[in-house]
Amino acid sequence: MTTQMTTLPNGLRVLSETMPHLETASVGVWVDVGARYESADINGVSHLLEHMAFKGTSRRSALDIAEEIEAVGGHVNAYTSREQTAYYAKVMKEDVGLAVDILADILQHSAFADDELERERAVVIQEIAQAHDTPDDLVFDQFQETVYPGQPLGRTILGPVAQVLAYSRDVLTGYMAHHYSASRMVVVGAGQVDHATFTDMVGAAFDALPPAQPATDLTAHYAGGDMRTVKDLEQAHLVLGFDGLPYGDDDFYTVQLLSTLLGGGMSSRLFQEIRERRGLAYSVFSFASSYVDGGVFGVYCGTGPDKLAELTPVIAGELHKVCEHVTAEEVARSRAQVKSSLLMSLESSSSRCERLGRQMLIFGRAISIEEMVVKIDAITPQDIIRVAERIFAHSRPSLAALGPIAGLESYERIAERFA
Repeated sequence: MTTQMTTLPNGLRVLSETMPHLETASVGVWVDVGARYESADINGVSHLLEHMAFKGTSRRSALDIAEEIEAVGGHVNAYTSREQTAYYAKVMKEDVGLAVDILADILQHSAFADDELERERAVVIQEIAQAHDTPDDLVFDQFQETVYPGQPLGRTILGPVAQVLAYSRDVLTGYMAHHYSASRMVVVGAGQVDHATFTDMVGAAFDALPPAQPATDLTAHYAGGDMRTVKDLEQAHLVLGFDGLPYGDDDFYTVQLLSTLLGGGMSSRLFQEIRERRGLAYSVFSFASSYVDGGVFGVYCGTGPDKLAELTPVIAGELHKVCEHVTAEEVARSRAQVKSSLLMSLESSSSRCERLGRQMLIFGRAISIEEMVVKIDAITPQDIIRVAERIFAHSRPSLAALGPIAGLESYERIAERFA
């Protein structure tokens, strides 16, 4: 497998990873902009823009885009995260040129027609309504707001309904012109691609990108706190979290192993103690989310209202225990899980494509699986304990709870457990 990179004269970076045994290829464009780049008055515009990119260009209608990619058996899609927006396609090897052309077209020549904008706003509002009707999604939005109150990172990716209804074509085109410049974009091909040919395709297709604009200064300030919403549900949903680690932290891989050990599978401590031994929850897991300048470590549980009083003390107890003792066997098991996930991703051109795009935006370089494995292999039980103490012993807790939560102990009592 060969990874190559070329920077075009306009600053656009082109990466490829050749997988000669495949008959297909994945092509994607990763843009260094997401929901956290939005001011409060345009919250949700990144996501709406991602939707509108597929609704027609000066050369293609929305139907043309769908028909052209599906006529060759391919598919195209996109997503918006808090720090990045991605547009990607998967096609047969002989159709890489078509995928590049379509992606270049929608990112440089989108029409943003008023009738299409009106329809797509309605679609996004349905998506917002669906999220509000999904409590295990909604509680994470509330958790994010608790962690980063009054900050772009604390706002939802989808945005408020009233604002989405109001966004005009000028808002979308202005936002796109400011952020979608060559220096903030990475084009990646993985699978049956030849780097020189792929680079030539990209250079010819991406010839109308706007000039670079000054980068937005990003600063995340973890706050912590408590947000509780009583709602008529069968289950209570809660997320308990702490100040975490950014991507570039020396302990980045250690915190991934810590999360796996605590709540990354059926053998994890939280799953065994909360579900298997005590029957306190059907769903329980931990997570470690990173950003360029911060992060958050959290635990999610979905449980019956009669279990809440016992649940948070047990979670706190497990988090304290991992600050005191970790076995070599647990680390080995967690290491195997993390490494297998990385190595399994090598079998997918889409996963390779995403890994390269994200790495270039975050680190400015492609990081090999071998380099990651070396760092993961070097992690010891003492490293896990040290990072657990770093996170749980020096951070004000963040709590979001949704549903029938009358039995949940007070925030002050939960905070005392980590004082």
